[in-house]
Amino acid sequence: MVTNVSTTTKKSKRTFGGLVNNPVLEDYSLRYAPSSFRKWSEYAVAMAALGGIAYMADQAIGGSLAIQFGFANAFWGILTAALIIFLTGIPIAYYSAKYNVDVDLLTRGAGFGYMGSTITSVIYASFTFIFFALEGSVMSQAMYVFFGVPLPIAYVLSSLIIIPLVVFGMTLLSVLQKWTQPIWISLLIIPVVAVLVKDPSSISTWTSFAGKSPSGSGFNPLLYGTAAGIALSLIAQIGEQADYLRFMPAAKKGKKWIWLLAVMAAGPGWVLLGASKQLMGSFFASLAVSHGTKIADANQPVHMYIAAFHYVFSSPVVALTVAAFFIFLSQIKINVTNAYSGSLSWSNFFSRITHKHPGRVVYIFFNVGIALALMEGNMFSVLGTILGFYSNVAVAWIGAVVADLVINKPILKISPSYLEFKRAHLYNFNPVGFGSMVIASIISVAAFFGAFGPYGSAFSAFIALIVAFILSPIIAILTKGKYYIARTPHYHAGTHHDVVVCSSCGFEYEKDDMACCPHHEGAICSLCCSLDSDCHDICKTVGAIGNIPVKCS
Repeated sequence: MVTNVSTTTKKSKRTFGGLVNNPVLEDYSLRYAPSSFRKWSEYAVAMAALGGIAYMADQAIGGSLAIQFGFANAFWGILTAALIIFLTGIPIAYYSAKYNVDVDLLTRGAGFGYMGSTITSVIYASFTFIFFALEGSVMSQAMYVFFGVPLPIAYVLSSLIIIPLVVFGMTLLSVLQKWTQPIWISLLIIPVVAVLVKDPSSISTWTSFAGKSPSGSGFNPLLYGTAAGIALSLIAQIGEQADYLRFMPAAKKGKKWIWLLAVMAAGPGWVLLGASKQLMGSFFASLAVSHGTKIADANQPVHMYIAAFHYVFSSPVVALTVAAFFIFLSQIKINVTNAYSGSLSWSNFFSRITHKHPGRVVYIFFNVGIALALMEGNMFSVLGTILGFYSNVAVAWIGAVVADLVINKPILKISPSYLEFKRAHLYNFNPVGFGSMVIASIISVAAFFGAFGPYGSAFSAFIALIVAFILSPIIAILTKGKYYIARTPHYHAGTHHDVVVCSSCGFEYEKDDMACCPHHEGAICSLCCSLDSDCHDICKTVGAIGNIPVKCS
């Protein structure tokens, strides 16, 4: 309970609109996900998280890499990127599931500070609308090929279809992903098996595929590095996995292995399927070209699967129909995740900048609108350039976060052992994570544009990862961890789940989501704390708590 011992005038209660007060719509977008809301099983959460891996971007990227760099460079680039993504995804998935926070809140407590993580919200939001645009482009290409819908109109339809499915958040998405997953997996595997059985020579066609590569189908270190860098743009996908993992139930006594298995499968495990699909994309691109598709169009999944499903069905009409259904199903499954995760990230960003929160649902329209503009601008035609540039910043961000989670916390013990995400307990900027990311981004982007020669350009994403990972513990040691915690938390993540009344809005929340607020003279929930523009962070002023008679319990 909260005891208010102040004699000052009682402040008016904060009120929220219907979109924020409805937990089904809001999905605790700016908060810790409470135990009372986490009613799904480990299996249900894992299936919902993996359902978002249905996207065709993997096939499009794999096909583009094979066409641009040839088989060997694409193959080894994809595998290298997958290994890095898997290893960096392990700690992020674990901490997100253990402390029930999304990647934005996790970043705050992993060395970035309250406002320092604002820029990473934009990085993450950029990932969601870039890939929404990519996936929407794939769906639109299918609409054009199968139904003759002009692309500008198809882009609009591909966007509008998604919005109603995302409004109800995890409640609807978990059902959608669960029931469509078996169908999707079957349609993913069947054409591959059919091609291999009916045309074994397709393997040699694939391994000898040169595309437009200057090195043909052979290996070239510069082209390999560039290919791996483009594939590494998918490193931010772990953020979308974390958006589901935060709803993971607490590990049951004696059955923690089930919890760990679900977390690893739904977290870093996504890349095992993702890398397989990229290789599948490079394989199908070579297959499409061998069937007469123009090499410029062979990276489009619609052409890949038209060629592949002809090996499954003797009837061209049936093959086209099933290919269309598979593409539409895949794009819906992933773009609901892109739109959902984007709404979470924009909510975090604007709440910190404007101190207002109209509701997660509002930002669905904002995120989809940006993606639609990219589609209308034909971003698919410059896919490699966009992803190559983006990967530098995304990799720097993830590298800094992972370094804090695996070095600064457990080894150096400079970073707090728990994840602190509340404004009341954090400095606005922590140079450990934020500084590492900014420096690594600047260096790697400069390398990407040729400042350090051709090898620096080709391996710029690797430079971003190494610099961020090394700088984080160095800065932590130099600053002696001073900028992690602004004041001793009264409640912190991992506190037992008793509910406390927020002195600002009057609603009950679990202690993990609460802070002790001298301005409101009692406990305050993390969202009210974020939105308050009148307190001027007096809780973090030296001696403030001692000067104001307030007791939180």
